[in-house]
Amino acid sequence: HWLGSITSAGLLYEVDLELRPNGASGLLVSSVNAFREYQSTKAWVWEHQALTRARFVAGDESIGEKFEQIRIDVIRQIPDTEKLKNEITKMRIKMRSNFKTIQGLFDLKQGKGGLIDIEFIVQFLILNYAHQYPQMIENKGNIDLIKQMAIFKIIPCDIAENVAMAYQKYRSIQHSLRLQGVMQAMVAEESVASYIMAVTALWEQIFGQ
Repeated sequence: HWLGSITSAGLLYEVDLELRPNGASGLLVSSVNAFREYQSTKAWVWEHQALTRARFVAGDESIGEKFEQIRIDVIRQIPDTEKLKNEITKMRIKMRSNFKTIQGLFDLKQGKGGLIDIEFIVQFLILNYAHQYPQMIENKGNIDLIKQMAIFKIIPCDIAENVAMAYQKYRSIQHSLRLQGVMQAMVAEESVASYIMAVTALWEQIFGQ
């Protein structure tokens, strides 16, 4: 109830209780050990993607410290790269299949070459390389993480710069539209064509066509 409070700026945190371990049939509250066991042995790839962005926001500090250690341990597991690629690609294809495009318009969030593609790229690279580069675990935001990946030579510097610019541009337009009361951020495709091309090029370099 507290997390879902309505403030003057809107809903504080949207909490979906069905996303807890074992879904709607699971316990509302898990022990720390149960959470560790679930994340280490049973969690889906998309749940590990979520862990790359997760942060402790409320409660006992000692539990927050344990949560953060579990998050680090899970993210730093040595991955099966091909399996990770396949799972993330399948998830993205599934999302796209449920999304209706409008001729000439580009959805900044859902569109191919948009925000979600950038976020999935960053999440994949974190899960695939964090065991080598622990700095990637820090919740710095996508732009800083993309630039950091270029420093580590995981992605080329010029491509990283272009994708970081695309993310910044998309978010700027999205915020502007939301201030105008527009919730589904769609713009003329040609107005962001260079950004779409940059993101799509990186996606195909990492995941293939």
